[in-house]
Amino acid sequence: MTARVALLACAAALVLSACGGTADASPPTVGEITVAAASDLRPVFEELGEAFEAETGTRVTFSFGSSGQLREQILGGAPFDLFASANVEFVDDVIEAGRGVAATKADYAFGRIVLWAPAGVALPRSIEDLTAHQYRRVAIANPEHAPYGLAAQQALQSAGVYEQVQSRLVYGENISDTFRIAQSGNADVGMVALSLAIADGSDYTVIPADLHEPLEQALVVTSTGPRGETATAFADMIGSPAGREVMARYGFVLPGGPPGKQG
Repeated sequence: MTARVALLACAAALVLSACGGTADASPPTVGEITVAAASDLRPVFEELGEAFEAETGTRVTFSFGSSGQLREQILGGAPFDLFASANVEFVDDVIEAGRGVAATKADYAFGRIVLWAPAGVALPRSIEDLTAHQYRRVAIANPEHAPYGLAAQQALQSAGVYEQVQSRLVYGENISDTFRIAQSGNADVGMVALSLAIADGSDYTVIPADLHEPLEQALVVTSTGPRGETATAFADMIGSPAGREVMARYGFVLPGGPPGKQG
């Protein structure tokens, strides 16, 4: 059985399980759920969402952005059904505010950050290389609300190069925006999510994980009723063996699994 076929089969089984049904039960009639997800998850979740819809008939619509901004939208009443954050603290904020179903909280991955350079620019082989004059602009996500940006800032500080690089930093609204800045040539190098670099198929340099606080990524269901049940089924698929295989393929370190690629 291929990983994709397994993923589709898993989606059907988990929808029935989440709704308390059996193999003879009808799947929920919800036609669509909306997921607020950290932008490092775009390539992973688009693949998982496609598989979920193919098997269950439920469309998964995504709103990708920085975890901090998505948290604020949820606290402000935005009608999302699931929140997948790039750090666990923002999920805890949503639960504490009564906007998340605490029993559905789950750690689903640990993220990694990498150095990435556009065509024509030599790829830095270490974070210390960013002090070289050829790297006039270094793109990171806004550390005030983007966990990957905060991790990048922490890594620069831990490596002892933040003061030298600070004036060269340009900020993306989220990690996908940061990657676009580097891709466009508006930065000479980007400190981006490993998942995005893998999806791009290009070369990268992994930043040592011990240079920043762990990017502990967590999710929580943020609706109830049939929509909440279907969102729970999608969350269960993310944590299923087939879902974890997809996460690992994009470079995420999985809770309870092997340590993955370290730097």
